[in-house]
Amino acid sequence: MSENYEDPNLEEQPEETNSGETITRVTGMFKDWFLDYASYVILERAVPAIEDGFKPVQRRIMHSMKDLDDGRYNKVANIVGHTMQYHPHGDASIADAMVQMGQKDLLIDTQGNWGNTLTGDRAAASRYIEARLSKFALEVLFSPKITDWQASYDGRRKEPINLPVKFPLLLAQGAEGIAVGLSTKVLPHNFIELIDGSIRHLQGKKFTLLPDFPSAGEADFSDYKDGKRGGRIRVRAKINQLDKNTLVITEIPYSTTTTSLIDSILKANDKGKIKVKKIEDNTSSEVEILVHLPPGLSPDKTIGALFAFTNCEVSISPLGCVIEDNKPLFVGVSQMLRISTERTKDLLRQELEIQLQELENQWHYASLERIFIENRIYRDIEEQETWEGVLQAIDDGLKPHIAHLKRPVIEEDLVRLTEIRIKRISKFDIDKAQQKIEALEGDIAQVQYDLANLNDFAIAYFKRLKKEYGAGKERQTEIKLFDDIEASKVIIRNTKLYVNRKEGFVGTSLKKDEYVTDCSDIDDIIVFTREGNMMVTKVDSKTFVGKDIIHIAVYKKKDKRTIYNMIYKDGPGGATYVKRFNVTSITRDKIYPMSKGKKGSQVLYFSANPNGEAELVTVYLRSIGNVKKLKFDLDFSDVLIKGRNANGNIVTKHSVRIIDLKEKGISTLRPRKIWFDDSVNRINVDDRGELLGEFKGEDRLLIITQDGFAKTIIPELTTRFDEKIIVLEKWIPEKPISAVYWDGNRERYYLKRFLIDNPEKEEQFVSDHPNTQLELVSTDYRPVLEIGFYKERNKDQRPNETINIEEFIAIKGINALGNQLYSEKLKQLNLLEPLPFEIPEEEVLVIKKLEESNTKIDDDGTEDIDGDFSQGSLF
Repeated sequence: MSENYEDPNLEEQPEETNSGETITRVTGMFKDWFLDYASYVILERAVPAIEDGFKPVQRRIMHSMKDLDDGRYNKVANIVGHTMQYHPHGDASIADAMVQMGQKDLLIDTQGNWGNTLTGDRAAASRYIEARLSKFALEVLFSPKITDWQASYDGRRKEPINLPVKFPLLLAQGAEGIAVGLSTKVLPHNFIELIDGSIRHLQGKKFTLLPDFPSAGEADFSDYKDGKRGGRIRVRAKINQLDKNTLVITEIPYSTTTTSLIDSILKANDKGKIKVKKIEDNTSSEVEILVHLPPGLSPDKTIGALFAFTNCEVSISPLGCVIEDNKPLFVGVSQMLRISTERTKDLLRQELEIQLQELENQWHYASLERIFIENRIYRDIEEQETWEGVLQAIDDGLKPHIAHLKRPVIEEDLVRLTEIRIKRISKFDIDKAQQKIEALEGDIAQVQYDLANLNDFAIAYFKRLKKEYGAGKERQTEIKLFDDIEASKVIIRNTKLYVNRKEGFVGTSLKKDEYVTDCSDIDDIIVFTREGNMMVTKVDSKTFVGKDIIHIAVYKKKDKRTIYNMIYKDGPGGATYVKRFNVTSITRDKIYPMSKGKKGSQVLYFSANPNGEAELVTVYLRSIGNVKKLKFDLDFSDVLIKGRNANGNIVTKHSVRIIDLKEKGISTLRPRKIWFDDSVNRINVDDRGELLGEFKGEDRLLIITQDGFAKTIIPELTTRFDEKIIVLEKWIPEKPISAVYWDGNRERYYLKRFLIDNPEKEEQFVSDHPNTQLELVSTDYRPVLEIGFYKERNKDQRPNETINIEEFIAIKGINALGNQLYSEKLKQLNLLEPLPFEIPEEEVLVIKKLEESNTKIDDDGTEDIDGDFSQGSLF
């Protein structure tokens, strides 16, 4: 074996044996074979050409369909068989490629069952379905006179090297392929937007292209990067709430089907990430998937979970790779459109030049024919006995009359004149001949003008395409900015957390120990021990966190509102300290001392407060030495909120016997400001969008929709808001709602005023008749309404009327009909500036602010105040 070993990196040379045979070692061929195969797959199978946007198999299908085109449908099996004359692969690859093109509904006019891209159902067998070229394909794909040809793989036929496509077809259809060491993923774009982009390019203006998917859906293209490598888009299904226990999916993301989408939902349900009662797929020509939820489950939170854990949201990474001059080219979609537009312009120029040449030839021959007949030159050939003499006689007869011709007379022209029949000569009409020549001159002038103004001609060409073929090709995919969904906030609590406080173990498998809370397998938990240590760790089956656990809960990242109140003893003989802090940032599984860290420290009192509540506690001291006062109260509202690393303030230097809770506290945090961002239809606390107000823990949002429903909700950041919302504001229970609506039952306008009596219930305040229409809603205290009337026949225009709504109708129940406003259709209804109203002063909680002089920034970025509570200040 060692004697026969050859280095594969060395070039192998053929060897001759004694018998004269040539031996070539296999190892030396790998390099050439691999490159040959990779080049073949890249150029001939997987990656489309920039010139026409086709892969070879697609180009051959189009060419074959043109060969067979007679205006009628052909069996797909026949087209596939015809294509095999040009394509070196089997019928299956041709049929699959043709079905994919037919499903895009652009180049192929289909008949029969071509499958369903929404459900993923396959097309019928190729012998059962039919196809023909669409009118659009016949318009933009073919022009044999300017097509470059090459021999087919077996040399029996000629096929186009590239089709003269006069449209950005690659961007319209999209393309995807995987080759050897190379791949491409060009996403489909909107037909009308591509034409508009081409026009803007020809006009020297900037343009932006964004994908548009036939499956519609919603997409965030903020990171599209012009379709270049490294970009990413997020595509979501369109999900709406049908009722409180049912969601309906009406559009799905690109690259998914209803089958794959439902499978992903069921998979997430099996893993416990979401909870679904039942799924119904009613999809046919349009998507309709009903997702039934268990009672009591939040639809808003479930929608977020569907986006986070299923194919209701997918991420797509485009990769603009095409073939140009037999080499891969990585390019963005904007440059693809520029290249395509300039190629279209050049193809139009070539067609115009050929058309001009043909028109000039027609004019030339028509002029010769007229001269030949009008001057009776045909008589000069009667006495000629030879063919050369005939041609010479015609040539001599023409010479006095051809000075105005645009090119010299050649032998081919003379031969054509001899072929004119006697019948044509006898019926020759000089006036008609002159009109034909003048018409040709007009056509020549027009073509010359178009060539001189090629840019304008190309723009007019694209505008004509848009007018003739753009109907019904409007954008399908809605462009949106998506909010980032935190999986931990929308995941279903699919497991239970247990704790063994004494031994210091937490986990989901300790079912014999103390139950803590429901949690998910992606949650973090925060733990405090009696020694004053804190740790945050991921939920697991069993984890040791430290003995004598005094508090355990699910940890929320960046949570500034949960405030921990703690009193601890600093070592065996040390002083007692009090501190209030939050935990906004940590390193997972790291132990943090919440005391000074001295050995033997002990937590004497601890509470976790989700809204920064500050309770009142009683401190009992031991009767040791000269302590005069053995009992005093400590109000946590007097303790400033500090960073978690702060030492805290001294409570007492005496020995503490016990600390009891005396009185529960109220929140000491400022109300939280909430904004509404209409670009993503979500509320936030990040100063994005419109400020809705400052909210305390019990405050609610008022929501009124266009279909006449009103409800209030606790403002949660995971809530999704319907686009039909017309009122979204902080709810003030005493503030009346005024509404004008057209009642479909009684066919007249009504005005009503009401309060929300049941904040936990969504109620409809207009009738459910299909013709009922909510006209306007006001949440002003004293609104003023202006009414405009239509002019009645033979009467003067009635002036607009102003109504003080407060005087017109008293506040009634939400289900009341209201007072009749007008019985005929009104021209307009406007809300004017409301009347002044003095808002009653509310009780305001005074919150102690941090003094700037005592504030410093802790290591974790939180505010920390160092100070002492002297014993005198507490007593």
